[in-house]
Amino acid sequence: MAEHIEGGDHMALSGSCLCGDVTYEIDQIDMPIGHCHCITCRKAHASPFTTTAGVLREHLRIRSGGESLRAYESSPGKLRRFCNKCGTHLFAERPVQQHVILRVATLDQDPGVRPEHHIWTSHDVPWLDPDCPSFPEWQPGR
Repeated sequence: MAEHIEGGDHMALSGSCLCGDVTYEIDQIDMPIGHCHCITCRKAHASPFTTTAGVLREHLRIRSGGESLRAYESSPGKLRRFCNKCGTHLFAERPVQQHVILRVATLDQDPGVRPEHHIWTSHDVPWLDPDCPSFPEWQPGR
């Protein structure tokens, strides 16, 4: 992924990997946020789904750690970009497309827009239970 750095005054959103080595900014989210349940996203993120959004390449700047980004071709022509130190997946891309697929959970701020859809739900795991009790922090008794 080419590193895009430019100046200018704007209200960028920042993001980073778990260890903080790779940092980036985006000017905006250009495509709807969605939850992908496909098996490759599940395996790559060790989660029942991952939340993504398209960002045009010209709206993305890698601020630090670009040399730590590695790629894995999970399907023909699709590269998943991750930090080689902590393993955080930050983006996916098809180099022929004008956008990257941002892993929204790596943003440091609320992007101000909400998910619009779930895709690949045919790959859902049977243990995903939306009615499972939830707690603001640890469950009682822990």
